[in-house]
Amino acid sequence: MNFSLLIGFLGLILIKWVDGGTNYTNTDAMVELTLVQSAVAKGAVCLDGSPAGYHLQRGHGSGANNWLVDLEGGGWCNDRDSCMSRSTFSLGSSKYMDKILFSAILSNNSDENPDFYNWNRVRVRYCDGASFAGEGYDNVSGLYFRGQRIWSAVMEDLMDLGMNSSQQALLSGCSAGGLASILHCDSFRSLFPLQTIVKCLADAGLFLDYVDVSGQRTLRDLYDGVVTLQGVAQNLPKRCISRMNATSCFFPENLVNGIDTPIFLLNAAYDTWQIQNSIAPISAEEDGPWKSCRLSYLNCNSSQIEFLQEFRRKMTRVGENFYQSKATNGLFINSCFTHGQAVLPDTWYGDNSPSIANKGIAQSVGDWYFNRSEVKLIDCPYPCDRTCHNLVL
Repeated sequence: MNFSLLIGFLGLILIKWVDGGTNYTNTDAMVELTLVQSAVAKGAVCLDGSPAGYHLQRGHGSGANNWLVDLEGGGWCNDRDSCMSRSTFSLGSSKYMDKILFSAILSNNSDENPDFYNWNRVRVRYCDGASFAGEGYDNVSGLYFRGQRIWSAVMEDLMDLGMNSSQQALLSGCSAGGLASILHCDSFRSLFPLQTIVKCLADAGLFLDYVDVSGQRTLRDLYDGVVTLQGVAQNLPKRCISRMNATSCFFPENLVNGIDTPIFLLNAAYDTWQIQNSIAPISAEEDGPWKSCRLSYLNCNSSQIEFLQEFRRKMTRVGENFYQSKATNGLFINSCFTHGQAVLPDTWYGDNSPSIANKGIAQSVGDWYFNRSEVKLIDCPYPCDRTCHNLVL
């Protein structure tokens, strides 16, 4: 299977909302791409050797000295073929990148993003296929595995542009970018003086090491390929590597309790990317009863729902252990069928956005970041939550 196609990023797949979805008009500006000028010299390059890039929209007013850095998601590549495939579009080459729309957590509209709208906001483009953690070069294919260098070069660029004087900073990411925000959270904290408030947010980044419907560990096999091919082990947290193998240390469940910097986990308990690609992947069952269930929870029978409930139970156990490990951490796990909720206006801060105990996602993240209140929220099991914006393919 070509895992480069398992992108896990909402903007790259055709989706529709059921239950809580609404239409919205987005008035935010398109933000131009900035290439890192020193990228090639530093080896901070995409899979095809093109320079790394990011998008920056400057803050103003009370947010002029605050920075939100968001790491783009988009799956992983685990072998030469899948990485070669990625190198032919924007997830592997800046040659195919263009300006993008800033919305939801990156919006400059106070009605859509009340806590961060006037901050300096950055989207770091993802073109390495290893959650900004690889280091290597493949002589056979000519592919560059330089995610760690991309991370370092972009951070250096941003510090030179004023991030070094931040009063407050937030590192966020969705999907593979959510995993990256976990991997790099403490590194991000180390860039700033102690008086700077620094925290991290992982949206849809809680990928679990889980046995699929055929008894295999499909996601572990994928991660093992990513870690081995791209030389990720050398860049994984030493605290984890000292007690586990490198592939295990690519799973967030083995990382989050060891992060020193305050971090917020935002995740759907029934993560649709994980249902489609890890719990019930095509490789496990192509044409059986899971075929329709993996595309829509509405097609799942009672035994399939119970299988998904067990997945939720594991995720909530991980979440409970996480929030008990450090008082400064935050958690929002809702019982929705979706993937990525800080990246869409509908779910981030819409009129009827998802909520737990009457608290929406943007409010929850803001309350946690600014210490307005403790946020450690775990939803009741499906089908109790009527605020969900569930996805079907």
